[in-house]
Amino acid sequence: MTARRRGRRLRQTGWNIVGLVVFVVMVFPVFWMISTAFKTDDQIVGEKPTWLPLHPTLAHFRDAIDRPFFWDDVKNSLIVVSVTVAISIVLAFLAAVALARYRFGGRKLFVVLVIGIQMLPQAGLIIPLYVVLARYHQVNALSGLIVTYMTFVLPFCVWTLRGFLLGIPKDLEEAAMVDGSTRLGVFVKILLPLMGPGLVATSVFAFITTWNEYIFARVLLNDQQKQTVTVWLSYFLGSSRHTDWGALMAASTLTAIPVIVFFLLVQRRIAFGLTAGAVRG
Repeated sequence: MTARRRGRRLRQTGWNIVGLVVFVVMVFPVFWMISTAFKTDDQIVGEKPTWLPLHPTLAHFRDAIDRPFFWDDVKNSLIVVSVTVAISIVLAFLAAVALARYRFGGRKLFVVLVIGIQMLPQAGLIIPLYVVLARYHQVNALSGLIVTYMTFVLPFCVWTLRGFLLGIPKDLEEAAMVDGSTRLGVFVKILLPLMGPGLVATSVFAFITTWNEYIFARVLLNDQQKQTVTVWLSYFLGSSRHTDWGALMAASTLTAIPVIVFFLLVQRRIAFGLTAGAVRG
């Protein structure tokens, strides 16, 4: 019995070490980015690398903020991401309810198409989408970029929310309707609260995906005043031979803040949605 416990502890310790190594590998680039943002130029380009800034400075952050079109592109990114996430979550939730709760012709084919769209390489869709958007004068417009983002965010949201809905017992809805609740009442009082974790997780994915996207924004938006913040970051690596790594790392740190803030705002809803909406016995 003692040998079995010892072997179990050794295996657990081994897996903990593996998890710690993976965590360090994933976190190290973020740590290095933030650390470089606070270093002086001499530390950044010095022959001997330093792990932490010896004399922290905010000069790189001021330089990044004062560069042209920074605030315009941040505003554009917030508009594009907010509209894309809001529309995608609403449409995906309604579509997921239809796919998980109702029987209709072509339902299985629709599910297969949703999966198939996710398997398409995004780079292969650039030219067709550009041609279609140019025909309707949506190139170099935020509305065109929003429609483009929805082409690959919406299918994933539908598939994810459908999986969450399939995990909710249909008996809860039937019991509520037996007690006199309407179909709309069941939708609002039962499904929405129980789908809280799924809606939050899906919205976080949609937010991160659209906020970090670069290729479509670079191709579709030519005017710097209409570009997103990820495209704005690419100008740090312009035609000049010298790259201001300090300002680039500071700007990258600033662009990561909205994602962190959004997650902190919605993460409390995950635990709330697990217990809300229960039917009394």
